[in-house]
Amino acid sequence: MVHPYARELGDFLRARRGRLLPRDVGLEPGGRRKVTGLRREELALLAGLSTDYYQRMEQGREVHPSDGVLDALADALFLDDEERRHLFALAHAARRPVLARVERGPERVPESTRRLLRVMDTPAVVLGRHLDLLAWNPMAEALLGSPVGLPPHRLNMLLLMFDDTLTGQRSCPDWERQALDYIGMMRAAVATDPTHPRATAVVGELSIRSAEFRRLWARHDVGASTSGTKTFRVPEVGDIVLDWDTYPLPGAPGPVMLVWTAEPDSADADRLHLLASLHATRSAPGRSTGEAAHRLTPPSDG
Repeated sequence: MVHPYARELGDFLRARRGRLLPRDVGLEPGGRRKVTGLRREELALLAGLSTDYYQRMEQGREVHPSDGVLDALADALFLDDEERRHLFALAHAARRPVLARVERGPERVPESTRRLLRVMDTPAVVLGRHLDLLAWNPMAEALLGSPVGLPPHRLNMLLLMFDDTLTGQRSCPDWERQALDYIGMMRAAVATDPTHPRATAVVGELSIRSAEFRRLWARHDVGASTSGTKTFRVPEVGDIVLDWDTYPLPGAPGPVMLVWTAEPDSADADRLHLLASLHATRSAPGRSTGEAAHRLTPPSDG
């Protein structure tokens, strides 16, 4: 059986090799090439390894590279600091025996965190390790829509973002960047536990039904997606530009709180407050909230 971390390591190496061209490393392309990136033998030469040894690494076969070999590969592939750490983490994990059974308890949101969400005057949600939506506050519901009517297993930011019924709404120029932010978070979760059933279910479903996801997932981008800027297209008030940050909650690894904020006294802050007022009116007793239930999805962002 191929070690799950060894398989992940091989996939990562293959993706990074595919990004390098011969001219990037001072080699002559020469002749007709079947691959767009470097050949295995070319990378092995640059790293000072035998082609057979490197090939076994990409195939996820039983190989236990030393830290010296990993350093040589990182240099040959021009990995940045985050990618280098990822390479070492996967390789070190692949040296450990596969546990027959791994205890994985359900992800829980502490009651104190739920209280914090309720008193925050800016949109915030709690995301599980695999981007499951575990909790949210009224401001987040105003911004994203209500989750009412969606089964719990569908409340996942990646599943919602790549929902085929909403493909036509992906008109914003930075949609791919936003998708890569979420994919980076999922990739980090997979790197810590490649066989987790929730990761397998989400990535497996999207790999089958979304060519876009397959293309972006195959990039094997790594990096800490902890902050950024996002534009929300909200028909009721117009575009709202918000900064977002993630904050880890207790646990190792545990859920994170994702918080969106607007620049104080800005037009975006005014639009966000107006949206919250409209949502409060819609949510008042006796009024229907069905319209909002269909807006809970990242693809409506701009």
